[in-house]
Amino acid sequence: METLLVVDDEPTVRELLSATLRFAGFAVTSAATGAAAVDSARRDPPDLVLLDVMLPDMDGFDVVRRLRADGARVPVLFLTARDAPADKVHGLTLGGDDYVTKPFDLEELIARIRAVLRRTGGSTVDTLTVADLALDPEGRQVTRDGIPVKLSPTEFRLLHYLMRNAGRVVSKAQILEQVWQYDFGGDTGIVDTYISYLRRKVDTGASKLIQTVHGTGYVLRRPR
Repeated sequence: METLLVVDDEPTVRELLSATLRFAGFAVTSAATGAAAVDSARRDPPDLVLLDVMLPDMDGFDVVRRLRADGARVPVLFLTARDAPADKVHGLTLGGDDYVTKPFDLEELIARIRAVLRRTGGSTVDTLTVADLALDPEGRQVTRDGIPVKLSPTEFRLLHYLMRNAGRVVSKAQILEQVWQYDFGGDTGIVDTYISYLRRKVDTGASKLIQTVHGTGYVLRRPR
């Protein structure tokens, strides 16, 4: 499990990012200032730093300068509201590996984090398997018993989330937050609808993997 250091002085942004990245399968530590980020990276080097540029004590560019002066080659992904081309060029020239401007899409951000980790040798994207169901996150392909299953983008995200949490019961609210990010105003009925769609495509045989936990949510696991 890769460890990410999230650096942002806004508590709501920091907490949202930390929770989302944990759900995506990362271990997460966080810091609210540049000095705390440098100390954390020195003490317990992460696999990637997700770094805001505008911090109260020093800007994110200074954080990178200090890390690089220490000889740390940890990948850095800038995440900031400063969207001027000059800022992007400056951040990448200093040794940043990617530059994402706010507001951002969480799914895209996670994909870009994984891309940086792959480029820097910190991560590989493995095919997820549960029984005879397989999902390739990179190739965006799904098979059941070796037979390709065609899914819509939303169905793929839903199945990906269930498979990342295989064996663990997840609530409808958790699914809504991770797959739709509240686009449906908290209406969990859309979750039931798409679970039904998924079942028609991946659970057509006798062995059912997507199971309902009444009063709680759903779980994807091998049948008992």
